[in-house]
Amino acid sequence: MAFIHSLLRVLILCTAMLGAVAFLSACGNSVSLENYQRLKVGQTFDEVKQIIGEPSRCDETLGVRNCVWGNTERSIRVNFALDKVLLLSADNLK
Repeated sequence: MAFIHSLLRVLILCTAMLGAVAFLSACGNSVSLENYQRLKVGQTFDEVKQIIGEPSRCDETLGVRNCVWGNTERSIRVNFALDKVLLLSADNLK
């Protein structure tokens, strides 16, 4: 019986890990040149999120929200003023 409980724990852990890998892969795929080219000045924060998902991080200073999607290898940076895209930039997109 202890063997079955151990086996179930391993199965649950593996399933959780596969789910996390799938989630992270999906997030990474949204940071692409194709999706970056879909972004336009004037879009809202919600419109950008529909295209490239949740940002990795956002900071806000003096009413300007600076958000980054991706990581140090490849990223999309978007600056919002009054909830609208003001500036766009990208690093190492293919």
